Amino acid sequence: MSLDDLNREQKRLLKRQGALDEKGAPTRAPRQQPTRERVGPAQYLREVRDEMRKVAWPSRPEVVRYSIIVTATVVAYTAFVGGLDFGLQYVADWFYT
Repeated sequence: MSLDDLNREQKRLLKRQGALDEKGAPTRAPRQQPTRERVGPAQYLREVRDEMRKVAWPSRPEVVRYSIIVTATVVAYTAFVGGLDFGLQYVADWFYT
């Protein structure tokens, strides 16, 4: 893909990212350095706990309802694939015997 294939919005984005210079010629974007150093296990676990508190957990009735839907769907698809397998086996046996 060449620069002629890009629209104005894409070229502006590339300029902001540093991939194009002011004249529109490709340039190497400067490598971004990591902003933070590694944290220890205790700090990591605290951050994980804080993030898990932000999660919108489903209520018990929602979990039950979704579990029933998933189970019914799995049973239906399993029955469909099993029936298809049985039917194709019947047709193959008819051809080869």
